[in-house]
This record gives sequence, C-alpha cells and structure tokens, in this order.
Amino acid sequence: MMETIKNRKTPVAIAAVLAVGVLLGIAILRTDRSRPAGDAHGHAENAAPADEPHGKTGSTDRAHPDELPQAGPRSGPHGGKLFTQEGFGLELTIFETGVEPEFRVYLYRDGQPMAPTDASVTVTLQRLGRAAETFRFSPEKDYLKGAGVVAEPHSFEVALHARAAGKDYAFGFEQVEGRVPLSDAQLRQNGIEIATAGPARLASSLQLLGEVKLNQDRSVLVTPRLAGRVESVTANAGDRVRRGQVLAVLSSQALADLRSERLAAEKRLAQARVSHEREKRLWEDRISAEQDYLQARQAFEEAEIAAESARQKLAALGAAATTTTQGLTRLEIRAPIDGVVIEKKISVGEALKDDAPIFQVADLSSVWVELAVPARDLGQLSSGASALVKASAFEAQAQGRLSHVGALIGEQSRSAVARVVLANPKGLWRPGLPVQVTLTGDEAQVPVAVRVEAVQTLNARATVFGRYGQQFEARPVELGRSDGRFVEVLKGLNAGEAYAARNSFLIKADIGKAGAEHDH
Repeated sequence: MMETIKNRKTPVAIAAVLAVGVLLGIAILRTDRSRPAGDAHGHAENAAPADEPHGKTGSTDRAHPDELPQAGPRSGPHGGKLFTQEGFGLELTIFETGVEPEFRVYLYRDGQPMAPTDASVTVTLQRLGRAAETFRFSPEKDYLKGAGVVAEPHSFEVALHARAAGKDYAFGFEQVEGRVPLSDAQLRQNGIEIATAGPARLASSLQLLGEVKLNQDRSVLVTPRLAGRVESVTANAGDRVRRGQVLAVLSSQALADLRSERLAAEKRLAQARVSHEREKRLWEDRISAEQDYLQARQAFEEAEIAAESARQKLAALGAAATTTTQGLTRLEIRAPIDGVVIEKKISVGEALKDDAPIFQVADLSSVWVELAVPARDLGQLSSGASALVKASAFEAQAQGRLSHVGALIGEQSRSAVARVVLANPKGLWRPGLPVQVTLTGDEAQVPVAVRVEAVQTLNARATVFGRYGQQFEARPVELGRSDGRFVEVLKGLNAGEAYAARNSFLIKADIGKAGAEHDH
C-alpha cells in the first residue's frame, strides 16, 4: 500500500517542478523584454557603439524590432525610438556624444538590420512658435545621418516619412522637455510679467575692478648724474614743489673738474679771439703773411669748440656754470616738473653714486586707473569709451576715458591691462586706491534684446522662458552686449516672441520640479 502511494506522488511532484520552471522562464523573458535601451527622449549616449552589428548590443535575448507592439515608439537596440509597420522598422535617435546633437536613423526589415542605402527618410520638427524644420538624411556607416544640428530644447512634434522598396511609411510622436503650463491667473498671482523680444538700442556696459596708479607720463625719477656727498636736503616726501626748485645740494669733485675745464676753455677762447682779430688786421694791412692769419683762425675755432663742449657737459648734468672758482663743487638738485615728492631716498652726509635715484616727483593733477580685463570681454572695449570710476573706500566718483587697451594677454591671469586717464585736480584719487569702473561704449542697434532679469541659468546655459499660448518653454540663448537693463540675444529667441521678463525664476523652479518628476 505504501509503495502504491509513493508511485502516485512521484508524477505529481515532477509536474509541479516543471510548472514552476515554466513560470520562472516566462517571468525572466518578460523582464528582459521590458528593459529600456535608451532614455525617454530617444537620446543615444548610452547605446551600443555605432560600429557594433545591429541586434548584438550586449544582450542575446533582446526582442527583435518586429516583435514590439506598434501602438507607439519603443526603445530600439541603439537607444532610440523604434517604429515598425508591415515588417519595416525605423529607429530614430538623437546622438550627442562628442558632437553637436544630430539625428541618426537605423533601418530594419523583419527584425534584421537594413543597409542605410535601402531607404530614404525625412524628419520634420514642429516647435512651439516656430516654422517647421525638415531634416534630410544621407548614408553613413550603418545608419542614416541627419543634415544639421538638432537645437535645444529637444521639445517638438516629430513627423517621420520613409520610403523603402517602393512603399511609403509615416510615423509620428511628440517629445516634451523644459516646458510648463501657466494660466493668466497663475501669472498674475506670482507676479510674472510678460514682455516681447525685439530690437533695442544698447550701449555696451562692462563693470571691472581697478586700482589708481601714478600717471607715468607725468612722473619723474630724480638722479644726481654725478657722484658726490649730500650737503643739505630741502624737500621731503609729500611736499609740493615747483619746477626748478632746489631739492638738495651735493658736493661733487667731478663737477668741480668739469667747471674748471669750462673756465679754462673760456679763457683759451678769449685769448684765441684776440690773437685771431690781431692777425686778421695785420694780414688785411699786408703786414703779416696769410699763413699766420690762417693759423690764428684755426686756433680760434678750436677754442670755440672746446668751450662749447664744456658748456654742453654742464648743461647735460643740470649744473649751472660759474665764472669764479668759488663753489666749483656745489651741485644743486632741482625739481624737473611741478608736482608732489612721492619718494625721498637721500640723507645729509650720504655719499651718492651718479645713477642713484634720490627723489620721485609726480604731477597728481591726473592719474591712471589700471584694469584687468578678462580675454572674453576684450571685444566689448575700444579706446575712447566712457568710464565711470567709483571709490571702494569712500563715496566718490568721477568720469574718465579709456585711453589704452593692452595688446598682450597675461599667461597666468588670462587678462589684458586697460588704462583709464582720470583728472585729479583736488588730489582725491590717490595711487593705490581700489576702485570700481563701469565702461560704457557707443550705442548700437540690436535686432533682438530681452530684459537682463529674464535670463536664468538652466543646465549650465543661459536660458529665457518663451511663452506660447498657455505654455512656457525653456529656450537656451546665446547672449551679446548688455547695458545693464537689456541684453542682446544672438541666437535662441526670435524678435516678436513673448517671454517671461519678471520673476522668471519661478518658472525655472517649476520646470526643475517637472524635470525631477520625469527623471530627465
């Protein structure tokens, strides 16, 4: 009896084990079949390499394209949107790894890859507020490549048309990103103001940090030009001096030698002049020979040259001549310009070399303001631009002009040095003072401009939120010059398009929430 029961239980146990195995196999197949191959928008950054054979993308049990339902696009082997009809398959991807976004199309027949030359494809995009955009394709490797860049945002209605083996196929879908609906009531409630992008007159404005410097064109280093010992000093740092005013007195033996040389040359010149005049009269009266006269004239001319050379040496050194032997060593150091003694490096009794700078005198009636201009902003600058200079340490401002923009870019700073000349009649702008400078260029008419406050940063790109009906959509933009109130839009928004001009950050926040909810 026990044997009979055991024999009956054995087939039942085997059948149960087989049933469980079948159920597990079905579950595994369904799991693999439902696994997505790309992101929700058909981007193909994580798809298999383009040169890998179709249908061999790392999973041997992936469903073939003709096995997928035709109710809507599904993920294809290359991470794109896959459409099938009557055995013909078309997979559309947006490829953007290492290149500007571009369309790529892969073709299938009965689940097997087709050569890209076996069909023609066109894709038409319809964006909010824009004319339809058509892409044509050409064969490349194992896919068809779209001509042109698929500009951001990738939010549009897509119509695909294909022709293969004499038959036409049409597919379509809608893809949405960076978009949020807001009613008029919601706009009023949140204080979101709508404006229209359009032409404007802009005066480019650039704000930079700078520092007041000496006007080097009106700053002089005073050197004695002769070695000597300091006998007296009559000027100190901070003193205002006039041109020609004595700053210090030196005793210089070298100067005494030069003055002695000049005095001797003057005496020889006087004697040579007398001899020349005497010999000239004697020759004219035919008392002496012409040769004596010519020798006297040559000696006179040589004495003139020697005397003039001695005078020029003293003049070059800034030393006054003297007709006596009194004070031959006295060297007076005088102020070369009107100004202020900025620096003093001299003491009574000090022995000085001939090339040692002992004073710096600067005319502070005008100063320089030096600016470090980043390379990216150099295109906005031109000599003559108006500059508003504001002190950082106290309340003061003044107008100046940009006089110079450096031709070289610093290797470390990646910036160029620019210079503003600033009038300083009251001495308010002291060298070393940090300042803020606003440079304003000439006004220019631009075709498209928006308010500065309308520009937000989304996904690390400057973005303006355009309004189309009840929808706001993020439009990445390329910006140009700005006057602080409006900014030029070079690309991304057309004249006549409405946009969120005020409180646009609220739309950015809503789009951020929507992006988080949709995992995009």
